[in-house]
Amino acid sequence: MDFRKLAKLITMVENEDEKARDILKDLKEGKSWIIGITGSPGSGKSTLIEKLTTLFRKEGKTVGIIAIDPTSPLTKGAFLGDRIRMKKLFMDDGVFIRSMGNDNGFGGLNPAIFDIIKIMDSFGFDVIILETTGVGQSETDVFSVADVGVLV
Repeated sequence: MDFRKLAKLITMVENEDEKARDILKDLKEGKSWIIGITGSPGSGKSTLIEKLTTLFRKEGKTVGIIAIDPTSPLTKGAFLGDRIRMKKLFMDDGVFIRSMGNDNGFGGLNPAIFDIIKIMDSFGFDVIILETTGVGQSETDVFSVADVGVLV
């Protein structure tokens, strides 16, 4: 899997690049299983994702992780950067981790999430894990995106 190409395409979508629209039209749908994980800050979402990913990798499955954090007011990117908390997975060539800001939107997701899932699905990941920002009781959009939703 070409992670560089994947990362570049995701960045194009995040930056609302017109070329990304054309590329998205031509993507073939895959068969990724999407797991949405949400819960309050500090509840153990990243720890659960690390454990699940380790299990999936033992089965030979490829895993794409989209970790959504609050948007930094300075850089407009992910404020916390979940890749740091999932350091055991970072060097695994069957795991792709992308941190992104929630773009200060409600629901715990980034507005570009549908396109990004489509991209990752087309790249052939067996499993896509979507971690929301730490949420309260009303930010449950992840359940409408995922095949399976987990509240931690």
